[in-house]
Amino acid sequence: MITLKEAMQLPKEEIAALREDLKRKIEEQKALNAYVALDERGEGVPLLIKDNIQVKGWSVTCASNILQGYVAPYDATVIEKIEKAGLSPFGRANMDEFAMGSSTESSCYGKTLNPHDPERVPGGSSGGSAAAVAAGIAIAALGSDTGGSIRQPAAFCGIVGMKPTYGRVSRWGLAAYSSSLDQIGPMTQNVEDAAILYDMLAGHDRRDSTSADIDDTPVAPNLNPDRKLTIAVVDNYVKDADSAVQKAYDAAIEALEKEGHTIVRKELMGAKYDIAAYYIVATAEASANLSRYDGVRYGNRAKEAKNLKEMYLKTRSEGFGEEVKRRILLGSFVLSSGYYDAYYLKAMKVRHLIKEEFEAVFKEADLILSPVAPTPAFRFGEMADALQMYLSDAYTVGVNLAGLPAISLPILKTDDGLPVGLQLIGRHFDEQTLFDGAMSLERAVCYKD
Repeated sequence: MITLKEAMQLPKEEIAALREDLKRKIEEQKALNAYVALDERGEGVPLLIKDNIQVKGWSVTCASNILQGYVAPYDATVIEKIEKAGLSPFGRANMDEFAMGSSTESSCYGKTLNPHDPERVPGGSSGGSAAAVAAGIAIAALGSDTGGSIRQPAAFCGIVGMKPTYGRVSRWGLAAYSSSLDQIGPMTQNVEDAAILYDMLAGHDRRDSTSADIDDTPVAPNLNPDRKLTIAVVDNYVKDADSAVQKAYDAAIEALEKEGHTIVRKELMGAKYDIAAYYIVATAEASANLSRYDGVRYGNRAKEAKNLKEMYLKTRSEGFGEEVKRRILLGSFVLSSGYYDAYYLKAMKVRHLIKEEFEAVFKEADLILSPVAPTPAFRFGEMADALQMYLSDAYTVGVNLAGLPAISLPILKTDDGLPVGLQLIGRHFDEQTLFDGAMSLERAVCYKD
């Protein structure tokens, strides 16, 4: 598959031919179910868009029955930015419903398959984006990351997925799941493409009150994989990981040392605290954000309701899937009278401790190396228990709680051909160092198909 960098250098007629070739390949790999629709706009380099990002005139559904029939009345800021750079929205990517999931099994459009093994999940919630790039039916894609939803599917599918610092990329036009955690980011074939796409997305947006008004010097023109960095490794994070993940971790550390980077050993408090704080904060914010879906203003409305209350109840009961309902109920509970202090307030205090802990490590290190997931891609149905699925996010959610940038990239493959990815985590708003380190690691150890 042609890279994003290469595609952006093509003349107009060759881009048109590229788009037609992609359409053919998408049809051939329809069983993968990575695309929910092959919508097109413009004639630029095609970019796959996750189904929770507004594209004017497109049906944008967040892979939920409750939003069937909704047509986006405006463009997200990131859509305006990619079009200005010569890219065009090209297809809607499948995802977990309202970005709530780690396997893309909760989509109303059915599950997306992992191109490396159709019996395994592609990860989630940006599973469609990751699977399409890995299968060669998307040059690159946009995903969103609330607790690992870019990085984990990237690791499961063997591609690069990058979550920017919170506030670096505008959330205007992204359907909100957890407003203090959500970030849009690039999903690409390699680190350089991720840097190129990141540069298009980054920058202040007055329409997003959480957008940071700070310097956004482009990263891609200044990439330097030869920089020598101090990289912290967190051994206590790895002790419960699968042997394949530990093997990738050891290989990455050895390769980074050979590249001339300094490795320092650090510890972070157990990931169980990250998980507990995340699933309180995220579900609390989700319960508030998803209250707008009631059948009154847009999307599906239940039929034959006798009164307004019944219409609300039937619309939400019929429109939302089981996982979304579960998280709304959890969020409503932790915000309810008598439980707010015991759960939500305590989770916010833990969130502050997590942020301080990362900041302490960054006083001595430029980057942190960490697993993305405890295992390679698991089989469909293997995580039938919701709590077990939540625990699979152990290595990613802390990054979102602290608002840090991170990038997942493939390190090796297991004996049965499954990709294993690791992530580098950077300081707030230091994406340059993050990409420099990732490019060095990619050059040193990442497998090439």
